[in-house]
Amino acid sequence: MKLRFAPSPTGYLHVGNARLAIANALYARNHGGKFLLRIDDTDVERSKAEYEQGIKTDLEWLGLGWDEIAHQSQRLDRYALAIEALKASGRLYPCFESELELAAKREARLKARKPPIYDRAMLRLTPEQRERAEANGKTPYWRFRLSDGHKSWRDLVMGDLSVKLTAISDPVLVRADGTVLYTLASVVDDMELGVTHIIRGEDHITNTGVQLDIIEALGGRPNRFTFAHLPLLLDEGGGKLSKRFDALSLRALRHDGMEPQSVVSYLSKIGSSEDPVPMTLEQSIASYDLSHVSKSAARFDMQHLLGLNRRLLHSLSFEDVKARLPQGADEAFWNAIRGNVDLTGEIAFWWDVVQGEIAPPALSDEAAFLAQAEQTLPEAPLDSESWKLWTNALKEVSGRKGKALFHPLRLALTGEDAGPELHALLPLMGRERVIRRLQEAALT
Repeated sequence: MKLRFAPSPTGYLHVGNARLAIANALYARNHGGKFLLRIDDTDVERSKAEYEQGIKTDLEWLGLGWDEIAHQSQRLDRYALAIEALKASGRLYPCFESELELAAKREARLKARKPPIYDRAMLRLTPEQRERAEANGKTPYWRFRLSDGHKSWRDLVMGDLSVKLTAISDPVLVRADGTVLYTLASVVDDMELGVTHIIRGEDHITNTGVQLDIIEALGGRPNRFTFAHLPLLLDEGGGKLSKRFDALSLRALRHDGMEPQSVVSYLSKIGSSEDPVPMTLEQSIASYDLSHVSKSAARFDMQHLLGLNRRLLHSLSFEDVKARLPQGADEAFWNAIRGNVDLTGEIAFWWDVVQGEIAPPALSDEAAFLAQAEQTLPEAPLDSESWKLWTNALKEVSGRKGKALFHPLRLALTGEDAGPELHALLPLMGRERVIRRLQEAALT
């Protein structure tokens, strides 16, 4: 068994194509198969080395190592052989219409209430007409003549599927400049690189029917491939996820402090009968099952992912995260703040709260109370019992209790309305910092 993930290095990975990478990698690992990373870099103008490196970095961050790697730009000779074979068999035929001519044909068919598919006019081109077109400076692009009838297969997610080939335009496989299109290049790669299972989005269903026809035309065996088409992943508004939505790129999630385990746990279960829960990569591999995937579109919910990440972070020990903590942060600090972080990117903020500087809140109207707080603060060193001793003493002298007592203290000491338990933060701050913040808040 071999599966592949075939990104185009024309941009960075977002959660939509990351979901497909995860599906292919987990399915391969679950069944003891191989995982191929195929870089679809035939688009010379848009493909960039930094995007390819970004894709590799994202996959490694997720823990999805690959067994093999291939670049389409290094396989152009293989596509050329396939092109010549299809030309020789008469399945690939030259076309000379301009974009304007094709648009006019399409519009005419629509007006006549006919399906807007290509009319195969160029199949009727005589050798003399072709010579005349080329003599006039026209360079042909090449279409694949689809078979009559339909192509059917048993899909691992969608069940029995069938594509009626007569309802589809003959696809263009070679541009006028001689460059091969994805539809043919992908078929040649899948046939020659030993791919057996193809997991991709449901927007490729029609394309699968076309590619099965091309496989057969090239002398391959369509039934050696197993397909699984995942329902589309929608954004929170119900629209199709866009590559341009940078907030959902993996590099943005990584920068914000999302845990890779959370991303894999969430994207491997979204749209299935199983609720996403925090899992290790090994658990995600062992539990991945295409039979649990729904046929309906799934909706990506950032709040759900954040909630999953929160649960994961709250369960991590100091040993699990110490390499990512600020220099000097110890186990007491992590235990104090881990229940209040959704992303590891927030850890630095709480380190500033206990060891750095904060913007003093405006509490001049509480100056008298904060002065009482300073006077009743226990002597150093502050420990886990100091908060209770302090607030009990402050309650006696101020007459306050509940929110009126605790909220001004939290604001003065952290600058926040909510956060970790102050009894745990107080020893981390130290007496001098606590006094300074009480005084600064009273003057602001």
